[in-house]
Amino acid sequence: MEMNRSRNATRNIIFGVILKIYQLVLPFAMRTIIMYELGVKYLGLNSLFTSILQVLNLAELGVGSAMVFSMYKPIAREDSKTICALMKLYKIYYRAIGLVVFAAGMMLIPFIPKLIAGDVPDGINIYVLYLLNLMATVFTYWLFAYKNSILQAHQRQDVVSKVTIVTDTCKYILQIGTLFAFHNYYYYVCVLLLSQIFNNILTAIVSNKLYPQYQAEGKLPKENIKEINQKIKDLFTSKLGFTIVSSADTVVISAFLGLEALAIYQNYYYIINAVMGFVAIIYSSITAGVGNSMIVHDIEKNYRDYRIFTFLACWITAFCVSCFSGLFQPFMKLWMGKDLLLPYPLVILLCAYFWVYEYIMMASVYKDAGGIWHEDRFRPLLSGIANLSLNLLTVKFLGLYGIVLSTIVSMVIISAPWITSNIFKLIFKRSAKEYVVRLGYYWLTAVIAVLITNLVIGLIPGEGWIGFIVKTAVCVLISNAVIILMLFRVPEFSDAVSLIARMFHVEKFVLRIQKNDRIICGKERLLWLWGVYEYMS
Repeated sequence: MEMNRSRNATRNIIFGVILKIYQLVLPFAMRTIIMYELGVKYLGLNSLFTSILQVLNLAELGVGSAMVFSMYKPIAREDSKTICALMKLYKIYYRAIGLVVFAAGMMLIPFIPKLIAGDVPDGINIYVLYLLNLMATVFTYWLFAYKNSILQAHQRQDVVSKVTIVTDTCKYILQIGTLFAFHNYYYYVCVLLLSQIFNNILTAIVSNKLYPQYQAEGKLPKENIKEINQKIKDLFTSKLGFTIVSSADTVVISAFLGLEALAIYQNYYYIINAVMGFVAIIYSSITAGVGNSMIVHDIEKNYRDYRIFTFLACWITAFCVSCFSGLFQPFMKLWMGKDLLLPYPLVILLCAYFWVYEYIMMASVYKDAGGIWHEDRFRPLLSGIANLSLNLLTVKFLGLYGIVLSTIVSMVIISAPWITSNIFKLIFKRSAKEYVVRLGYYWLTAVIAVLITNLVIGLIPGEGWIGFIVKTAVCVLISNAVIILMLFRVPEFSDAVSLIARMFHVEKFVLRIQKNDRIICGKERLLWLWGVYEYMS
């Protein structure tokens, strides 16, 4: 069975964007409330616990990804028996993982104070707070976590988004209420625990309603279990490396620079991570479709799609870094005040980090969809080890600069070239030389867009929110105009426009534009292209 990949991807993206806007606005409000009601150190403490629990989640071993990948083929073949058996295996594995996470978390308790440099907020018990956060994580594995796999494998991330919106609404209302009523951080964390339980139960109910034919029952042949276990082993090193990269920075900052420095850094990273979340919606929405395409289509078709996705990803990334570089400081000054700003060169480094990270994530879509985890298993691990080692070497001398530079260097030297080589060698079976040259041009486009956008924004006077809104509008227009002018002659441009047209059901309009485009040139061509852009926007 071939999925309607465009329809599913469109649906997932729409609901994913709605969810992300929701998860950006309300946590932003929560972060602001915590800052002004409790203090900056509570923000740092919250970030530290999140990173510690990410490390504990290593016990997941990549089971979820392996199971979802294993479902692609039986779903394409409508093999319900195999799907049910996979869900049962998934259920068993996740119960065991929950026990491991709980045990590892308990053993970590004596070391918690050593991960915090300086003082902790007055009147709190970090051990109690840590245990509450730990149990919230453990319950994600014990309560129907396996039900989520069938939704992901069927490309129904939109359902997950709807469930999350419901549960998060309840969570944020209760958390805001407790903070204003009691000024108590313990109640805030207790609500987090209860909301996680509610989310898992609701996901299970919805999954059973949509796919009642899939229940956790049956048994897989030993050879299939062996194959899945091999995938899990391959994914573990990948997950370990990713965890080191995503968590090491936070833990090292807390241990060497303190909770206040961590909170300031995390304010910036919160915005970047929110945007990463929006982009990740696209990646998660197309992964199942890409996996299905690799089964039913040839290499040339999949390579053409990869070039199109790369083009779109680089356009989005170039636009984002242009906005980050021009708007970060004015926004942070309005949000947190001028005393909690990072130096501007550090902002530029964060932009560079974002660019490299997004490229790796885009490539990871094809790595996951193609299931090439065995060949890729050491890449994230070596990148993570390099990142952590450089963090420890540079943090005392360069502070936050050393933290961000370490991450960039590890990704540019190790992670990005490695994953590109694997994809082209194992999936597309061709040289990556032409692709890398095109990627370099996309990078140049981003640099030029950043320079021109910042030059124009620097000429705009005005402070306060009105000035910020004006600068935002100018940033959006100028950055995209520069990107379009530099990329419209790239072959992937028209293919990308056609793809977006199919997803949003405006094919006839785009076909008319493309037909007319064949008979116009020069300035008129640019005007037509700008018309397409305005329509699609």
